[in-house]
Amino acid sequence: MTANYFKYILHFKQPSGTSRGVLTNKETWFILLEENGKKGIGECGILRGLSADDRPDYEEKLQWTCENIHLGEQKLWEALIEFPSIQFGIEMAFQSLKSQNPFVLFPSKFTSGEKSIVINGLVWMGDEAFMKQQIEEKIAQGFTCIKLKIGAIDFDKELDLLRFIRANFDEKTIEIRVDANGAFNENEALNKINQITGFKLHSIEQPIQKNHTDMMSVLCKNTNLPIALDEELIGVFSVVEKEQLLQKIRPQYIILKPSFIGGFRGTLEWISLAEKLNIGWWITSALESNVGLNAIVQFTFLQNNLMPQGLGTGSLYTNNFDCPLEVSQGQLWYRDDLDWKIDLDNFE
Repeated sequence: MTANYFKYILHFKQPSGTSRGVLTNKETWFILLEENGKKGIGECGILRGLSADDRPDYEEKLQWTCENIHLGEQKLWEALIEFPSIQFGIEMAFQSLKSQNPFVLFPSKFTSGEKSIVINGLVWMGDEAFMKQQIEEKIAQGFTCIKLKIGAIDFDKELDLLRFIRANFDEKTIEIRVDANGAFNENEALNKINQITGFKLHSIEQPIQKNHTDMMSVLCKNTNLPIALDEELIGVFSVVEKEQLLQKIRPQYIILKPSFIGGFRGTLEWISLAEKLNIGWWITSALESNVGLNAIVQFTFLQNNLMPQGLGTGSLYTNNFDCPLEVSQGQLWYRDDLDWKIDLDNFE
């Protein structure tokens, strides 16, 4: 078996705002495996400034991984414990290599086009008019669950956006999730959460910065609005540390991004612990290309979670890869009559 890697820069169709700044492009890396004339592909979906493995030796570790591909998936995954995005890329590449079709990693009623996955419609940060426009578009497109990124514009204007939705759609018609990306100050978090609770939201993601576990625990105990941990899970590597974190904070939900938490195996570890502690969960993509998104989506379907999942649509980029994933009426489908527009023999 041989392995090599290369870098790929994805370009956003329009600048996309988060509480950590505005994104115009996204770096990703691919691992290609070849054995007996057969090929497999995996995506290492790193997000600079957020991923635990955003380190100076990242490419060096990719090189080491390819040079030691003979160790096999299990040993490599264990050796890459501090590089969750490469763990994910390796798992994906090995699964792709052994699959009949390198892009159908987990055959199911989803990949056959019989069933779909309900997803949330993501509303990016921006000025009030831009966010309102996105909300109207998502509702017109048939989404029944909308996720708003908050924390970048004036809080009163964000309250106005929530008021606008609820003036037109009750909680049975449109489920609202908000994601603060850690934007709330610890001293104001409880007050702000209490203010938005009246809009009958589903949950709020990561209201304060990660690693403030004492305060996060207080918030989870003292608000009526369910809290979901997101960034809080990044960089928590061992099963023991994972369980200690969940037992201390006791969140209502956790959000699982395979690229950030050790791929499929890391995700299953978190799911097992969450269910043991009666904590809800859903799976989210993290700005991967359609290659990585496709693997996450297929894996997600097998987990039989009927909540709306936070899976991207691949439509953010100008230079993504055409694939059979398609969104219709707030649901993600795999159109098995459509082909991938990727030639693995010349993919680099």
